[in-house]
Formats: sequence, structure tokens, C-alpha cells
Amino acid sequence: MKIGSKIRDIRKRKKITIAQMSEQIGLSKGFISNIENDNASPSLNTLQEIASFLDVPLPYLLLEKKKHMKVIRKADRVYTTFNGIKIEHISTQSGLRMMHVELPPGTSTGQAITHEGEESHVVLKGTVLAEQGEDSVIAKEGDSFSWNASVPHFVKNIGEDVAVLLIAVYSEDKII
Repeated sequence: MKIGSKIRDIRKRKKITIAQMSEQIGLSKGFISNIENDNASPSLNTLQEIASFLDVPLPYLLLEKKKHMKVIRKADRVYTTFNGIKIEHISTQSGLRMMHVELPPGTSTGQAITHEGEESHVVLKGTVLAEQGEDSVIAKEGDSFSWNASVPHFVKNIGEDVAVLLIAVYSEDKII
């Protein structure tokens, strides 16, 4: 784990010199330099002092790079279609997936489907019929609904305009 280079990057981004850091924390400039070059392994107490001085949470210093914030630019998003429904895949992180979905009038997800995980929907525009098992609701702009996706579920645009939904799907299996 490259904690030192992360510390150096944060320090430089905040325009703090090693001398300033040394003076405030009470560590020698040489020791701080060795930490930043990953030639020294500081104790957790020392890391906590460094994190406090840099005004970052200690867990952030310990977080692996691949677990840092993930950005997908709009131009790089993947689009798919299903039953005439336009699906914009916004992001995927661990077992969480977010989608921006457009349903033309009268379109639906087809027959009730099931899969592992949990789903949450926010109606951004339009009116949809949402059904899960024996439950049914008409949801309009601003409404939200969620369900366990292992129970058969179905969504249909029952309005006269395109319906737009923001959907988040979570599955511990990470296969969604």
C-alpha cells in the first residue's frame, strides 16, 4: 500500500511544505520524507497525527487506490435498450449499480422479472405503474418506490409522455 505517496500528494495539493508539517506535527523532516517515499512505516498514532494535520480522515490514507472515488463522464457512459426502453448506465461500484431509464409511453419491462438484490426507483418525470407480487402503485414525478428484486416485479409507463426513472440496484453477489 502506497500511503506515503498519498500523503505527499495531499500535502502538495494543500501547498504545505515538509518543514511546515514537521514543525506542526513534531516529526523530523527526514522522517516525513522517508514516510512520503514509502521508506518508513509510521505507526497508526503517527498516521492519525498526519491525517489530522492534513485534515483528511485516517481511513482515507489507508484506502486502496482502486477503492477511491470512481468517475464516469457522461460521454463515456454505456447505453443499452430493452423492450424499447433506453437505459443509461450511470455507475457501478461493488454491488451497487445506478441507471437513468427512459420509458416511452406504453412501454414496460415486459413480463414480471426476478433477480437477486434490492432496487430503489425515483420517478424523475412522467407516470408509471409499478407492480411487485400482489402490490401495485401508480407513481408520479417525485415519487419513489423500492423492493426486494427476488419477488417478481414490473414497471410500465402509463402516461402520455416519456417517463424517466433513476434506478439503483444493489446485490451482494455483485452480478446484476
